[in-house]
Amino acid sequence: MLRRQFVGIGPALGAALVSTPSRARSLDLVRIVTGFPPGGTADTVARRAADGLPPSYARSAIVENRTGAGGQIAAAAIRNGSPDGNILLMTPLGVLTQHPHTYAQVPYDSLTDFAPLSCGASFEFAWGVGPTVPEEVRTVPQYLSWCRENPGRASFGSPSAGTTPHFIGIMLGRAAGAEMTHVAYRGTPPAILDMIGGQIPAVCGPVGEFLQYVKAGKCRVLATSGAARSRFLPDVPTLVEQGYADLAFEEWFAFFGPARTPAERVEEFGRLTAAALSAPAVAQSFAVQGLEVRLSSPEELRARVASEHETWGRIVRAVGFTPQS
Repeated sequence: MLRRQFVGIGPALGAALVSTPSRARSLDLVRIVTGFPPGGTADTVARRAADGLPPSYARSAIVENRTGAGGQIAAAAIRNGSPDGNILLMTPLGVLTQHPHTYAQVPYDSLTDFAPLSCGASFEFAWGVGPTVPEEVRTVPQYLSWCRENPGRASFGSPSAGTTPHFIGIMLGRAAGAEMTHVAYRGTPPAILDMIGGQIPAVCGPVGEFLQYVKAGKCRVLATSGAARSRFLPDVPTLVEQGYADLAFEEWFAFFGPARTPAERVEEFGRLTAAALSAPAVAQSFAVQGLEVRLSSPEELRARVASEHETWGRIVRAVGFTPQS
């Protein structure tokens, strides 16, 4: 649990936020709940939003890390929360758009139990390889050719089963006729450590998790998953560029309230969060973790949730993934 501190927001911006007229009664305490541990990317985005909420919105703001079930425990807490704006969810969209298809049951309805507020940040995924893959392998097609020639060594790691990186690997292998064994980890960092240690040849995970290892020359990234090249790895071509037109994926971190959150709270939180996350210091801190500041209106976020919910249902059925209990 982390208390709000006005760190990284300049005096002029802070004054502007404090002086912004509020359209609703100031709250005593706002809790921003995230389903992931302190120090990670989700926690960073939540803390930056809490830092930027001025007293006109809330006298105090804290971040609560309610971990477990891949973010579902935090989402369920918001579903059952008071709709007056004093409890909010900060989550990757996958918790709402993928989990209903990759788990046998989730404790919420993604389309009706939440009030979309604003997107906060986005990131892409990367396909990285370690020292067990020959140096001459420099593209994804070359890697998949190597997999076909070395079926006993063809595998890849991901942060967990049923995640976007897992499905990217499945779809890549099927597109190229290369069977790759999936190895599920509890997060991307341990997967990358096994990759650079030679236990597995490749890992798919968030771009930001690879940056320190690429810089140190311990691994190389063959592709990123965005529609355009990542600014963090500008020399690395996308999967789309390498011939995989259907493999353009990015993840959004976004804020939600309970379904009946008043419209004035939705508008006010979105406006204040946009101001806080637009500060240059925020963009710099996000970049360290491979995050881009990404803002949206509530309507844009609602449409994104609905679209991705449908898309992931189709993908999960197509690959034949069995929902987890």
